[in-house]
Amino acid sequence: MPDVLLLSRIQFAVTIMYHFLFVPLTLGLVLLVAIMETLYARTKDDLYRRMADFWGKLFVINFVLGVVTGITMEFQFGTNWSEYSKFMGDIFGAPLAIEALVAFFLESTFIGIWIFGRERFPKLRALSMWMVALGTTLSSLWIITANGFMQNPVGYTLVDGRVHLENFWAVLFNPYVWYMLVHTLIGSYIVGSFFVLGVSAYHLLRRQHVEFFHRSFKLALALALFATVMAPLSGHLAGLNAAKVQPAKAAAFESIWESGEAQPFYLLAVPSLKNDGNIIEWGKIPYLGSLLTTNSPTGYVKGLGDIPADERPPVWIVFWSFRLMVGLGLFFLAVAGYAWWRERKGTLLEARGLLKALPYFIPLPYVAINLGWVVTEVGRQPWIVYGLMKTADAVSPISIGDIVFSLVGLVVFYTSLIIADVYLLVKHAKAGPEVAASPGEPPAKAPKAPAGRPQEA
Repeated sequence: MPDVLLLSRIQFAVTIMYHFLFVPLTLGLVLLVAIMETLYARTKDDLYRRMADFWGKLFVINFVLGVVTGITMEFQFGTNWSEYSKFMGDIFGAPLAIEALVAFFLESTFIGIWIFGRERFPKLRALSMWMVALGTTLSSLWIITANGFMQNPVGYTLVDGRVHLENFWAVLFNPYVWYMLVHTLIGSYIVGSFFVLGVSAYHLLRRQHVEFFHRSFKLALALALFATVMAPLSGHLAGLNAAKVQPAKAAAFESIWESGEAQPFYLLAVPSLKNDGNIIEWGKIPYLGSLLTTNSPTGYVKGLGDIPADERPPVWIVFWSFRLMVGLGLFFLAVAGYAWWRERKGTLLEARGLLKALPYFIPLPYVAINLGWVVTEVGRQPWIVYGLMKTADAVSPISIGDIVFSLVGLVVFYTSLIIADVYLLVKHAKAGPEVAASPGEPPAKAPKAPAGRPQEA
């Protein structure tokens, strides 16, 4: 059974992380496309229409392939985690059913209208994309509602060893859900904005479609500034809430082992791989550990040493994932701030170092947002439903051969989808927008501008 448990956990981790390579761009990019459609509806400036068409095409590619990766994930609750499904089905099934019947159908219907009815129903362009944005956000809400119960069980009763829903509104308005939802959405806005910044920088560096991509850059930069400023705030609030309901996870953030008030923060700390303490503590800053964990410099923090060894999360993984996520978040804020400063000075197009670097920064927000989920999910261990059911008790009684077969199949399948997604996104992003043609003529691709001469949109 330990091997079955380990392989089942690896399979679900692979599935969710592959799926979450698609989700953040969907959530972040749809907002920018909806804003572009709104600006076109208000100004009738054809450049905004072309911007919405171009970025909307990239959104659709990512959205369609992302839908496929989400379908197989839910089947694992029956194949690999049947004991969990028996225990949690009364609560876990409701949010997922609402997500499918309401959110998914909302976004699917209106993305169809936006794709196939843009020319026949031009007045519905902006409305359709805002409905898609609403649908993707609602989808996130219901999925995180299900996950939020696993993090902080509320509104339930235990009957015959199973969880039964007692108060639907308590589950929906679980504080953990809303802190996690806001932080996830903000992280997704960073992914979407840096994607647009990177692609726009690629073309601006080559002086292609300068007005088109400069305007795209400015819209994405506004979202990036908002999101990178809000991410530390939303993350801090989420961390404070986690400290209230999951003290072990909160202590693992900073690898705090001794309980007490006025906890310090160490500039350099290295947890032991044995999960029993720190092997290095250097650069002590008094009170900062309590301030970060409780919002009070003298707040009490329960240390990992006072938590049974079999109930501690893998501190090494949580600690370093958390530190790297925070470091990347500060880096994104610095990049957005520098880009804003160059734009305000009117020297963005001369900032060749920044424009060269931004396309290479596109993967980094994906890394950061997945590290956030590593912190969230690994930090909950060994519980699959915090305080109610351990992960080891949730696995299905299946053979190792079945798991290996399905795991290999999933890796091959998902890798193929990721390759297809990256290939199509890169292909269409590099191609740039279509140049408006004369009435009755098909649109033509714009030629590359000679070096040193900007090509206007």
